[in-house]
Amino acid sequence: MADIIKDLEWRYAVKKFDSSKEIEVSKLERIKKAFILTATSYGLQPIKMVVLKNKDLQEQLVEFSYGQRQVAQASHILILCIEKKIDADYISSYFKKVKDIRGTSDSVLEPFKKELVSEFTKMDTKQIEQWAINQVYLAMGNLLTICAVEQLDACPMEGFIPERYDELLNLSSKGLASVLVLPIGYRAEDDMFSELKKVRRDMENSIIYIS
Repeated sequence: MADIIKDLEWRYAVKKFDSSKEIEVSKLERIKKAFILTATSYGLQPIKMVVLKNKDLQEQLVEFSYGQRQVAQASHILILCIEKKIDADYISSYFKKVKDIRGTSDSVLEPFKKELVSEFTKMDTKQIEQWAINQVYLAMGNLLTICAVEQLDACPMEGFIPERYDELLNLSSKGLASVLVLPIGYRAEDDMFSELKKVRRDMENSIIYIS
């Protein structure tokens, strides 16, 4: 645990990446597995991650990222997206996978499936979209921790134009909508922000004990 805390103290939102350095395949594989293992509401995983490693496209995305050069400099860009269609068929496919993997009987699964389908049927498109977006933030937190443990640098970004990302990368045709962007790689030696102390509220003002 002490090592994890040290890793989290080491990480920061990188302002300048070393564009000459690339992430090792083994580390990228662990990041991908960590994404898959992220907890999501009901286990439905209404999210997908696009892994982009294309310098031409990365350079084009800078314009749609309010000029943030990290997008072009990073080894890879992780684009966290939501599934645009969460309906009865989507929910049913999840329960089919549960049955296939765990061998759980229909008598156990059907009541829960019907309850979920009923719950989501009562929600409008915006409510379902917001629910899915919440799951993206869970994944982002998990990925930031894994990157820190792997000694990979990252810069979580909300500051981009999702519609332009979706258009350039043809995400809409895949039934996806981008929500968050995470450039990853290795910090540049001259990124002055790497030497700055963290600014955080102290524990007494952040944690409330109830016993």
